[in-house]
Amino acid sequence: MKILVLNGSPHRQGNTAAMVGAFVDGAAESGHEVTVVNVCQKKIAGCLACEYCHTKGEGKCIQQDDMQEVYPVLEEAEMIVLASPVYYHSFTGQLQCAINRIYALDKPKNLKKAALILSSGSDHVYCGAIYEYQNSFLNYLKLEDMGIFSAYGKQNQSEEKLNELREFGRSLKG
Repeated sequence: MKILVLNGSPHRQGNTAAMVGAFVDGAAESGHEVTVVNVCQKKIAGCLACEYCHTKGEGKCIQQDDMQEVYPVLEEAEMIVLASPVYYHSFTGQLQCAINRIYALDKPKNLKKAALILSSGSDHVYCGAIYEYQNSFLNYLKLEDMGIFSAYGKQNQSEEKLNELREFGRSLKG
């Protein structure tokens, strides 16, 4: 299975990156092809709501930024994983911009499954991100929810949490 991970953390060696790395290791062990896009190291602007993509653009966004590199991977992906530290009860702004820009494709043709990885310094801050994932992202794209994984405080980068994510990656069926 082709899997796209949109990592919304600005920290290349942070908690979210460790969780993503563990997931990728497990998924790769099971033969899945995983592409990780670190959206915070890309220039991806927010959606302009200009509707060019659905009128003259025929599914192509008018903005010429790094999202143009993500679209072909997204079109081939069968599963998408959103990964983000929780900043003020939701995804990072950079990840939100990338999510909003998926609108240009309407629904990527091969995408069937999704998962969510969240990290935080404290518990009980995930509600906004989980709500958006379940009620907007999954519903709009009609994706099967493969799971929500979260860590906070000392759980971040703990061997137990990283093993959970490795096992999740291993368990995925094509």
